[in-house]
Amino acid sequence: MKKLFKETGLSWLWLAILVIIVDQASKIAVIQQFELYDSKVITDFFNLTYVRNHGAAFSFLADSGGWQRWFFTVIAMVAVVLITYWLSKTKKDQLILVMGFNSILGGAIGNLYDRIAYGYVIDFFDFTIPLYGRWPAFNVADMAIVFGAGCILLDSFINKDNKQESKS
Repeated sequence: MKKLFKETGLSWLWLAILVIIVDQASKIAVIQQFELYDSKVITDFFNLTYVRNHGAAFSFLADSGGWQRWFFTVIAMVAVVLITYWLSKTKKDQLILVMGFNSILGGAIGNLYDRIAYGYVIDFFDFTIPLYGRWPAFNVADMAIVFGAGCILLDSFINKDNKQESKS
């Protein structure tokens, strides 16, 4: 067991834990400082706005009557189990891949906690993008998930090149 945590991607679980702590601390700060839908202008294109997301990304299925809470909770739980398994099978020296998996793991757990504890996910980063309009609000967990997905994608390109070099 000790070897598992020393030699695999599980040795980087501290990154997932850090994501969870920062995510939950930021959400607690928003809950304590804002009423629902309160907004504080930071710049012309960025606000802090407290909203509740009862759906998935971009509020997908947010108005579906409540069943989606449990559907997305189950999906998140399955994702947490799968990512933890993949981390246990990934060598710790595959740094970009391990960072990606742990970032997604921390983000998934952060949003999963919200769904279980509150029935919705707390979002608050609110951007307006020129020529597009208002981007859906998001949180630290969402940023970690996107960062992690980018790391996994980057690793797939890097490993593809490494595998081709080793074949020749």
